[in-house]
Amino acid sequence: MRVFASLLKNANPKIEYYSRFSPSPLSIKQFLDFGRNNACEKTSYMFLRKELPVRLANTMREVNLLPDKLLGQPSVRLVQKWYMQSFVELLDYENRKAEDPRALNDFLELLIEIRNRHDDVVPTMAQGVIEYKEKFGFDPFISSNIQYFLDRFYTNRISFRMLINQHTLLFGNDTNPAHPKHIGSIDPNCSVAEVVSDAYDTAKMLCEKYYLAAPELKIEEFNMKAPKKPIQAVYVPSHLFHMLFELFKNSMRATVELHENSKEGLPPVKAKVTLGKEDLSVKISDSGGGVPLRKIDRLFNYMYSTAPTPSLEPGAVPLAGFGYGLPISRLYARYFQGDLKLYSMEGVGTDAVIYLKALSSESFERLPVFNKSAWRHYKTSPEADDWSNPSKEPRDATPCIRCEKKGF
Repeated sequence: MRVFASLLKNANPKIEYYSRFSPSPLSIKQFLDFGRNNACEKTSYMFLRKELPVRLANTMREVNLLPDKLLGQPSVRLVQKWYMQSFVELLDYENRKAEDPRALNDFLELLIEIRNRHDDVVPTMAQGVIEYKEKFGFDPFISSNIQYFLDRFYTNRISFRMLINQHTLLFGNDTNPAHPKHIGSIDPNCSVAEVVSDAYDTAKMLCEKYYLAAPELKIEEFNMKAPKKPIQAVYVPSHLFHMLFELFKNSMRATVELHENSKEGLPPVKAKVTLGKEDLSVKISDSGGGVPLRKIDRLFNYMYSTAPTPSLEPGAVPLAGFGYGLPISRLYARYFQGDLKLYSMEGVGTDAVIYLKALSSESFERLPVFNKSAWRHYKTSPEADDWSNPSKEPRDATPCIRCEKKGF
């Protein structure tokens, strides 16, 4: 703890300095063009040695606006320590020139170390939220702030890993031989239907393991730009897989639990992939009974998970039990200006739609910025609701005597 305090004291001026800069969002096209045409390690180094501290500093300033009781939880303090250590280590390259014969290789190794250090940030921060909730209960205003923060914090982490992965895949030795045409983590000709099938197969294995059965998949494609041709996109397949795997898991579980004793068997899960002028959309439809409208928003709320506290032991399934699958998946969709939405009919089933940008030039990173607007979000007291709320108690419907006398 003393080491952390010392790091914090020495790094605070630098954190404040770098947090004055806004992150520089890149588009998928920019990532692709750099990696394909003129991938220069020195250029990447010069950009990342400034951009990574900026992104870290922005989120580290925001962490400090969380309630003290949440910041005091052991898991949250551990995450803070990881971020502080990574920030301090990156500062070593602040003025180290690219011409230094060892700088590029040392920097590459550091990025791999940082990426590994931050592997468990999501479940560890989730554990901190659980620790807080168990000790202090649920407060709507604090919950709103935590929701706002975690959306921004996890988006920042997605972007941080994206930058690191691009650099290490382009200039390191961890290139995936199974995907030689990938530019870093980006597939210039990503077959969306193939990613859908891969995600389904993985979710199906899990479903069959737990339920001994799984619904079949039906895929349909509609290509408005080139009718009857398979739909391809310039995208990060791992991001798309993450979203689809989560949606298939939810659809399969709901379908099996509702129809496991049905004589007709399990209805299929349907996937429809469409490409228009602006949007590339993937819809996953199930007949799993749906979700009441009242509960839809809760599915994206980090504080509403009712699952038992999961194990953080090595080898545990990531995010298992935290209820973070859907909110994190929506962040992946929104990261490059897309979205993920649920449309449910209680008693029937649910349609989940992933929206992505059809053009890589429009797929810019959506990044959180620490500024006065963000600061005010944490400091402003909740305002009174200006819409009527139904009372929990039944309303007294006895006719008003005064109204009756007046003839109303």
